[in-house]
Amino acid sequence: MGAAMRRIQAGNALTAFGIGFTVPFLYIYVAQVRGLGSMWATCAFIAFALGALVALPFVGRAIDRRGPSPVVIGAAVVASLGALSLGLSTGVVPILLSALALGAGQAAMQPALATMIVWCSTTATRTRAFALQFFMQNLGLGIGGLLGGQIVDENHPNSFVLLFSIEAVMFLVLAGVIATVRLPHAPALKGSVPKDAGAKGGWQRLLRHKAMVQLCVLGFVLFFACYGQFESGLAAFGTEAAGISPSTLGFALAANTGAIVVAQFAVLRLVEKRRRSRVIALVGLIWTAAWVIAGFSGLGHGSATMAAAAFVTTYALFGIGEAMLSPTVAPLVADLAPEGSVGQYNSAFALVKQMALALGPLGVPLGAGLPMLYIGIFVLVSLGIAWLALRLGRQLTPVQDNPSLSVQSRVVASHTPAAEPVAA
Repeated sequence: MGAAMRRIQAGNALTAFGIGFTVPFLYIYVAQVRGLGSMWATCAFIAFALGALVALPFVGRAIDRRGPSPVVIGAAVVASLGALSLGLSTGVVPILLSALALGAGQAAMQPALATMIVWCSTTATRTRAFALQFFMQNLGLGIGGLLGGQIVDENHPNSFVLLFSIEAVMFLVLAGVIATVRLPHAPALKGSVPKDAGAKGGWQRLLRHKAMVQLCVLGFVLFFACYGQFESGLAAFGTEAAGISPSTLGFALAANTGAIVVAQFAVLRLVEKRRRSRVIALVGLIWTAAWVIAGFSGLGHGSATMAAAAFVTTYALFGIGEAMLSPTVAPLVADLAPEGSVGQYNSAFALVKQMALALGPLGVPLGAGLPMLYIGIFVLVSLGIAWLALRLGRQLTPVQDNPSLSVQSRVVASHTPAAEPVAA
């Protein structure tokens, strides 16, 4: 791994660290420390998500025109100002505007950093590079949340000022790290251009790219069924239907992160030479099993210990599925992107993710009020993931579906002349 890639991956860890450092405590900060109540705390989260949704449609074009490095640096500065302002704000309007800026800055970093990884990798190395990115992100989130929890004290507002100030400094450090990265020229991904790609550019070209549209639909379902439910619908199901205590819920979240960190590179060896569409389909089946086990925890037929064990197992299985997706989905987005549009494709997929996360809390009423219906719906959704993945596979070229074939073809080509030294 080159020096540029090492710095980019360090940047990924810093971004995740900043997010994990403050986001888990945003509700407590707004509702209790600033005394604004639960309604305005919820509005702060909405503003945070809205900032991402507003920024992402414009980020892709900026990446492709100006390059990803200036976008990361600019986004880091905006996020730093948002974090610092959030820590110093006491009124509703300043807090909402600060959350808006923080959300926009953090969201803009993700596709830009992903594009930097694409520029510094090849089709053969991209799978491993994105697996490392996901590993570093989860490591940064875990460390950030752990250290942030040691700093905050709801009885001392200055502890939150310190928290957001440290986050602001970390984003400036990220900008400094990325400023030192020297990127190669943008890769030419000509094999992925749709046949009619030259007709219209921008968003129209993306929407005419059938494989990318199908991947976005699949991505929305993936993020809604997994990430969108972690801290909303599934948490409501666990506490209301399964009788899971808050401490057990925290342990389940830790099991999810632990499964990712432990399994990431072991899983990578299993998936990097297999068809991506079938790997995603297998994730759908694993998550189907996870939802069935979650349903068992809410039936009430076993002991509280069995229910807790089943619930923790559910989160761990989700983590294994995430570890399988990280080296699969993000590289596929890059491999589908036409030449000169990697940033826009990454931004479009990031926008799909944000929309899925924003709609995730819709599962809360079902999880709390109609728990078995909630489980049944997401069992079907997970089976739908497997079906959508296999359907997507029919739209991909052999190399897009299995990038290891490109390595094999180059090896065969390099040995072909030696096999017939006196041909003709």
